[in-house]
Amino acid sequence: MRILLAEDNILFGDAVCDHLRSTGWLVTWVTGYKAALEALHDGEFDILCLDRQLGDGDGFDILRRKAPACPTIVMSAFDRLTDRLEAKRLGAVDYLVKPFGMQQLTHRICLILPQARAGRQTSPNVSRS
Repeated sequence: MRILLAEDNILFGDAVCDHLRSTGWLVTWVTGYKAALEALHDGEFDILCLDRQLGDGDGFDILRRKAPACPTIVMSAFDRLTDRLEAKRLGAVDYLVKPFGMQQLTHRICLILPQARAGRQTSPNVSRS
């Protein structure tokens, strides 16, 4: 399972990245809007974990500009219903409000794994680290 993590908070991103890797998933971590766009363009991912507010851009603009070919979980400190609804309208499959527990993120990813696997363009035998 290949996950793209777009998170600009170094402490939080490091914790998420370590946790996801401890499950055996491959994680590519980028800290900005432009880097996330480039990673989506250059690589294939099964899931995108996307911060709502990146230092150099709005995470929602990634959904608006380039609907990722993979299911997207938006992670945000914004707890407004309008943000949740906008995320869903733009194609996100889930929306987590920060702070959240790492087990909650793992649970949400596991819930969308069947959808991610069904949409995967790569071989089903993706290596795990």
